[in-house]
Amino acid sequence: MKRSEAKSIKDIIDAALNESGMASTFDEQKLCYLWPEVVGPGINRYTTRRYVENGVFHVYLTSAALKNELQFHRSRLVEELNKAAGRNVITNIIIH
Repeated sequence: MKRSEAKSIKDIIDAALNESGMASTFDEQKLCYLWPEVVGPGINRYTTRRYVENGVFHVYLTSAALKNELQFHRSRLVEELNKAAGRNVITNIIIH
């Protein structure tokens, strides 16, 4: 087998994810993983569950005061999470 050109591992993985149709699922899981980095450890301490469904990020918090405060910053959180993911993965965030 002759090698034509060198490819980075990132390109190979991206191509495999796109071919299998799992790229969007991977991005959603990546977004859940990035939540603590975006909001910080203080807010993450009150987070019990998070998932993405149909382009909407769902977050469950144990503090009612924090839920209320984050409601005011939903659009900024959507922007920051999409920026951290590197592309538009979500369109809205629902805080439970």
